[in-house]
Amino acid sequence: MKRNIGKILAVMSGKGGVGKSFVSSLLAVNLRREGYKVGILDADITGPSIPKIFGVNQKRARADKETLHPVETVTKIKVMSLNLLIDEENKPVIWRGPMISGVVKQFYDNTEWGDLDYLIIDLPPGTSDVTLTVMQSIPVDYMVVVTSPQDLVNLIVEKSIHMSKKMNIPILGIVENMSYGLCPECNKKINLFGESKAKKVAKEMDLDLLVQLPINPKLTQLCDEGRIEYFNNQLTEFTSLGESVLERI
Repeated sequence: MKRNIGKILAVMSGKGGVGKSFVSSLLAVNLRREGYKVGILDADITGPSIPKIFGVNQKRARADKETLHPVETVTKIKVMSLNLLIDEENKPVIWRGPMISGVVKQFYDNTEWGDLDYLIIDLPPGTSDVTLTVMQSIPVDYMVVVTSPQDLVNLIVEKSIHMSKKMNIPILGIVENMSYGLCPECNKKINLFGESKAKKVAKEMDLDLLVQLPINPKLTQLCDEGRIEYFNNQLTEFTSLGESVLERI
């Protein structure tokens, strides 16, 4: 398989619902805007959302014998996801762990990624078979861990951090998503989920806090519409994610 992939970055979280796929997509857009060639491997087989976020969910990846050809987004980000291979994206995938893990490995091995500077892997939440398979069988260079302000989530995310360290995969840092909201009238920060513990957790785990992302209804709407690539560069909190990652690679 002809391909030349520079760095592989995996994005993981301790549980679902913290915006891991959003962070994966945002990071890909940030890197693409810097002029890099980027691909996204959607490893969340049972809950794939990357095609929807990029508005390519109505397209289908082409299969040529044993080779898979990824779908390209508006800005030429290459995407491979199970939802790009099945006829009805709203149907559940009722597979056991080994089969799911095998599909994820095929997405890496059998996809014609071509030349990429960065491949982003959007992992499923938690420390499941798929996450272990990716860490053991795909040459991941760095890990990015996503969390949110709730205490429970911060406790759970430590499991992901410990797992990555045991597998000897360097962690670039923690991204705290939904860190706060901004008052539309006075622009004051509002801690909707209570006081953030991200800095404390990062310090205790000897990690960097890459960025604290606020809740932004306009960006959320763009994701719902499949138009994440159109977000305004003036949203500096969101463009700083790519900068923070590039500084540490």
